[in-house]
Amino acid sequence: MKRWLKMAAGAAAITLATAGCAGSGSGDSTNSSAPASNGTLTVWLMTGTAPEALTNSLHKEFEDAHPGVKVKYEIQQWNGIQQKLTTALASDNPPDVIELGNTQTPAFANQGVLADLSSSVKDFNGDQWLQGLKASGEFDGKTYGVPFYAANREVIYRKDMFEQAGITATPKTRAEWLDAITKLKAKFGSDPEFQALYQPGQNWYELLSFIWDEGGDIAQANGKSFKATLDSPQAKAGLEFYKQLTDASGTKAPKDADEATPQQAGIYGAGKVAMMIAVPGEADTAAKTDPSIKEKSGAFPIPGKTAGKSAPVFLGGSNLVIPTNSKNAAAAKDYVKLFSTPKYQTELAKAGYVPGTSTDVSALDANPLTKVMAEASKNGRAVPTSPKWGDVESGQNPIKDMLTAYLTGTKTLDQATADANAALDKLIGG
Repeated sequence: MKRWLKMAAGAAAITLATAGCAGSGSGDSTNSSAPASNGTLTVWLMTGTAPEALTNSLHKEFEDAHPGVKVKYEIQQWNGIQQKLTTALASDNPPDVIELGNTQTPAFANQGVLADLSSSVKDFNGDQWLQGLKASGEFDGKTYGVPFYAANREVIYRKDMFEQAGITATPKTRAEWLDAITKLKAKFGSDPEFQALYQPGQNWYELLSFIWDEGGDIAQANGKSFKATLDSPQAKAGLEFYKQLTDASGTKAPKDADEATPQQAGIYGAGKVAMMIAVPGEADTAAKTDPSIKEKSGAFPIPGKTAGKSAPVFLGGSNLVIPTNSKNAAAAKDYVKLFSTPKYQTELAKAGYVPGTSTDVSALDANPLTKVMAEASKNGRAVPTSPKWGDVESGQNPIKDMLTAYLTGTKTLDQATADANAALDKLIGG
């Protein structure tokens, strides 16, 4: 989770233990017996999420509207949250509102410990939800999570290097992107340390963009389970472009590691890299190496193969949920409703997040990097909403293995995709 940095900490999955709790039933399963005049509403949000000024204002407004009800606000750490959530949600007295990573939500929904909020979607500004994040809060045809915030990758680039290489406009298509790489290498390639694009071999979130852009996916719903589709022609085409881009990039990144090993922001900040595919917050990390790097950097959406349409992007982020066993469910719903209003969604955007329940992202325009992220998020998607998806990301990820095998030539395209498809099916197919 932490490698997404604070802006997308909820994107990485956790392997979730099974909690033996009753199912949520049909309809809206929240307990409507919230205290009218006194009580405590316990809220768990994750570290690095909502700014303190936002939560202070939100809690005061909520308490003013609910005399006698006090918000017990607790900030949680990602490290160790798996067991803490599992234990809390299985208890008779869980927190009333919880932030869950978007890939965690289906697993807990499957365990029956989250309230079914389907009939309350309109109350939470449902017509304004970020569509790519909306899907991550749904399971088996019902809604269990309300979109909280999201972040996604873009291409962060050195404006000065582009100018020196004679690149007058940012690439809009894959072909233009490859052409820009050629020009950058022609200008700076005499430096043996130069990399036109830092491209780790296992950046599988980036691979998703190319697979989706080809019209493919990594898995498709098959009833309540999923069928892996990494061996489809579309998925293969996306993988082929990943290799083409990697081969062209001049990258020195390892083919058997992702962007966190080593941390790509530090390499970009060292001054020998013209581009990296990252969330905007990684520019701040790069500035720790070179404080001037932020002023030198711009951003553009990951180019698609067709002009006028950028590639789809993976949305990392979080949802807000209400536990089935909440003792103050009606008040919890009021809390989530207030958080979903434009007032507080705008504050989230000012903090650099793509808001989950508002289509107004104008507050992100002040920063050119977050502005591009917000534009790209409109074409964002989530990973398959399998309750077993945590096993994919926390274990021996077959998508990463596929990338390394194909990039190193250990396996052919057909072998790599067939083996990865079989391995993914074992994890989420049942």
